[in-house]
Amino acid sequence: MPLPFLPGTLELLILRALHWEPTHGHGVAAWIRLVTDGAFAVEEGSLYPALHRLERQGLLVSEWGPSDHGRRARHYQLTPAGRQELRRRAADWARYEAAVRRALDHGRPRGLWAAER
Repeated sequence: MPLPFLPGTLELLILRALHWEPTHGHGVAAWIRLVTDGAFAVEEGSLYPALHRLERQGLLVSEWGPSDHGRRARHYQLTPAGRQELRRRAADWARYEAAVRRALDHGRPRGLWAAER
């Protein structure tokens, strides 16, 4: 069963998916599914609103082009501001993940409330 997205995670993964080259929404969703071994299933109802939000924020630009199936599709590309935002969000995520990992790996508490027993 797919995991739910934590706030901001979908946007971070979208920015990362577009790091190498422009692609359409289906390509973004396929990349996320592939690299997370299916842990995240991106539905159109959350993907396209997130892409449009990132575009309104100036982090992406889009243009119409051919899809893999010969139809027209919007292709999204990172802007310089999007690249900078990807670096910032990735660094924030690394700090967040490391802090949660420290808390989960921490042994029996000492000090604080443990001394009150």
